[in-house]
Amino acid sequence: MTTKSNFSVTPWDVTGEVNYEKLVKDFGTSFINDKIHNRLKTAHPLLRRGIYFSHRDFDKWLEAHDAGKKVSVLTGRGPSERMHLGHLVPFLVAKSLQDEFDCEVFIPISDDEKFYVKDQLTYENAISYSEDNILDLIALGFKPGKTFIFEDFVYTSIYRYAARIAKRITYSEAKAVFGLKPENNIGWSFYPAMQAAHILFPQFVRGAHMTVVPVGIDQDPFIRLTRDVAEHRDFHFTKPAALHAKFIPSLYGDPKMSASKEGTIYLSDTPEEVKKKINKYAFSGGQSTIEDHRRLGGNPDIDVSYQYLRMFFEPDDAKLDHIYEEYKSGRMLSGELKKILIEKINLFLDSHRKKKEEAKKILDSFIYKE
Repeated sequence: MTTKSNFSVTPWDVTGEVNYEKLVKDFGTSFINDKIHNRLKTAHPLLRRGIYFSHRDFDKWLEAHDAGKKVSVLTGRGPSERMHLGHLVPFLVAKSLQDEFDCEVFIPISDDEKFYVKDQLTYENAISYSEDNILDLIALGFKPGKTFIFEDFVYTSIYRYAARIAKRITYSEAKAVFGLKPENNIGWSFYPAMQAAHILFPQFVRGAHMTVVPVGIDQDPFIRLTRDVAEHRDFHFTKPAALHAKFIPSLYGDPKMSASKEGTIYLSDTPEEVKKKINKYAFSGGQSTIEDHRRLGGNPDIDVSYQYLRMFFEPDDAKLDHIYEEYKSGRMLSGELKKILIEKINLFLDSHRKKKEEAKKILDSFIYKE
């Protein structure tokens, strides 16, 4: 969708300064209220601190769990590259929900979508990225036996579910929702049915129940389309719930982290690469001189280093508040704030690399099998 406020949000592109209140109104979603926040006090900072800000029926998902009914989580990965920090957002939330509610998590790997959409991506590279991305996901600490991963190009049985859904979606509906153009290949036009099959997959294999899908708000068109078909007489499923995240800014402060930016931090980056990228590219909320910064203070609300700490790397609320006040008062300089972030990112990545190696030994226990 493109709005009068001069920003654009589609499943494939985000431009301009996003007005989230307008998106919630236009998409017909609901803000996550205090009642839900209070229920998730032990959740990941992405949930506790409002980065996930909007939902569809997540309150009903919580009610179903509290009533002893089955619930599950689903979120997927489109592997067209190595994973970077922004890619982790839905999976950190999915793991947090699994930890708190002891529910199953399903992770479809849509290598077919990226193969259709990315002109330069070969079939072989799509498979290779899938294999590498899966190890990154397992390394996050999901529970074996309760976490099920499958690749579209490998688990081809997904097609039998997508075919049933495709029969219930007209081309006009897909075109209206996703802005399909005549020059798009036919694989791209079929993909909405595959995505809906992913979202409903837990119900296809476990029976009707509430599934919640953590996604970026740009992916909500897929959720809407799937909710429209879920209750069709062919399926009799429950409409899936959704949790919507704001966009994670690039180091430059742009609205969405992208691999096309030189400063993107990948999970495979070395400590030296992380330090160079943060020091060179991270947008600062500090003043132009040390004297002015000491006198006027910095602005943590626009400082990317502080925002990354808030979203990912400082789970302790008291410590985060201390950093906020120190920076805002001018007692902490931009370079000092960047140093804190660099150290925390490198600690995370060092641990992640070790866990990724261990993931190779347990890979088979996460791959979904009939």
